[in-house]
Amino acid sequence: MSLPQFIQQHRQRVEQLTLLLHEEREALSAAAVDGKRLTDIAARKQNSLSALNDFEQQRRNTLRQLDYEDSREGDEYAARDAGCLELWRELISLVNKAQQLNQANGSMIGIRSESNQRLLNALQEAAGKGLYGPDGRSRTHNGKINSRA
Repeated sequence: MSLPQFIQQHRQRVEQLTLLLHEEREALSAAAVDGKRLTDIAARKQNSLSALNDFEQQRRNTLRQLDYEDSREGDEYAARDAGCLELWRELISLVNKAQQLNQANGSMIGIRSESNQRLLNALQEAAGKGLYGPDGRSRTHNGKINSRA
């Protein structure tokens, strides 16, 4: 397979990942989070990332066998030599956008997680401070009678 063909396939895979990331963002933005949907998206995203990683390793191995340096500069030299430098740069741009989207989704997950933890903490605190203790006395007045009542 030629490098331009390889880059085209790589681009298609990154575009598929980007679609998954947009789907994840949509699911995270919903008022009620669908845990099953997010779990499914996460599994598909992990499979996509794994396939992309394998694909990238294959590309790197091939370029090393062709005596290109295993670096960003070596990647550009190989793309220039194969006449597909612009295609390579477009791929890099698409990868950067996918990375930003993934990081933004991660931030959304973190924010939701923190919010859920605060709510859980508040509920646990409220559940632990009932109006009456096990002895039947009110907990709100520390056992003292309010003379103003």
